[in-house]
Amino acid sequence: MDFGIETIRAAAQRIEGRVRRTPLLSSPMLDELCGARVLVKAEALQLTGSFKIRGALNTLLSLTEAERAAGVLAFSTGNHGQAVAASARMTGATATIVMPQDAPQIKVDGCRWWGAEVVFYDPATQDREVVGRELVEQRGLTLVHPYDDPRVMSGQGTVGLEIVDQLREGGHAPDAVIVPCSGGGLSSGVITAVRDTHPEVAPFVVERDGYPKMARSLVSGRVEKVPAVPVFLDAIGSPTVGEHTLAALSRHGVTGLEVTDDQARVAMREAARTLKLVVEPGGSAALAALIAQRERFAGQTVVVVASGGNVDAPVMAEVLGGAGPAGSRPARPR
Repeated sequence: MDFGIETIRAAAQRIEGRVRRTPLLSSPMLDELCGARVLVKAEALQLTGSFKIRGALNTLLSLTEAERAAGVLAFSTGNHGQAVAASARMTGATATIVMPQDAPQIKVDGCRWWGAEVVFYDPATQDREVVGRELVEQRGLTLVHPYDDPRVMSGQGTVGLEIVDQLREGGHAPDAVIVPCSGGGLSSGVITAVRDTHPEVAPFVVERDGYPKMARSLVSGRVEKVPAVPVFLDAIGSPTVGEHTLAALSRHGVTGLEVTDDQARVAMREAARTLKLVVEPGGSAALAALIAQRERFAGQTVVVVASGGNVDAPVMAEVLGGAGPAGSRPARPR
C-alpha cells in the first residue's frame, strides 16, 4: 500500500464529517514561558480523546463489508483501542481489543463503552502482537495495526492537513513542528502533511527519555526495539517502530528529542494552566520537550501536537497538585 500526501488527502475526504476539526490553541502565558510563539494542536479534544480515531476510522472505512462483518482486532495501551472500538461501532463492525493488564482504567472503560471486548495480557511475560495475531487467526478477524499501516498513517496525517489550514487562516509561518512518537503513525502522517506545504519547517519527534527507538532507527536505517515495560508515558510506550513509519520519516531529516516523566508532568500542568486543556502524560510529550528545551526554539513559531487526553483522574490530580517548574518562567510583564 502507498503512503503520501495524496493518501492523506483521500483519508481526509473519507473521514470528513465523522471526526472533529480540533483547534490550534495559543496562550500568551505559554508563549512567555517558552519564549516562542506556541501553537498547540489539541487532539485531546478529538472524539475518543485522542488523534487515533482518524487512522482507525480511515482503515475501517477502507475494509470490505465482509471484513467488517467478520470483526476487527487491535492491540493497544488504550487510545488506539478506543479508536478502533468507536470506529467499529460507527461502521457496524465488532471489535476485540488486546490491552496490557495495567492499562489506565479510563482507557479500558472507554473501549468497553464503545462496545468492544477487552482481552488483557501481561506485558512482563507476553508479547501483545503475538497475543493479538493468535486471536486474529482463531477468530478470523482483521488486524487494525496501531501505526504500521499506510491507511492508519494516512488517517493520522489529517491532523497535519488541519494544521496547515489553521496556520494559513492565522497567518502563521511555522519554524518547527514537534510530534509525540510511539510507533510513528502520528509523526509520519503529520510531518508528511505539514512539510508538503512548508518544506522548510524543522520536524521533531519526541520519545521517552532513554528509549529513543525512532531516533535510533533513523540513524541505523532499520527498525529498533526497546524493552516493553510499564511506563508513565504509556501513550508513547510502544517497544518498537514500524517499517512503513520509519521509511516515511527517513525522508524528512527528523530530529529526535527525549522527555522524562517529570518533564511530562510539568507540561500537563502548563497545558491545564495556560490552555485549560487536559492532556495525558504521553500526549504532553511534545509540549514537554518544548518547555524543557525552550532555548533551542527561542523566538520561533512552533507547532506542538497534544495527541491525547485520556488520563485517570487520580493521576491528573497528583500532577496538578505537584510543584511547578521552579525558576522556569520569565518575569511577568508589569
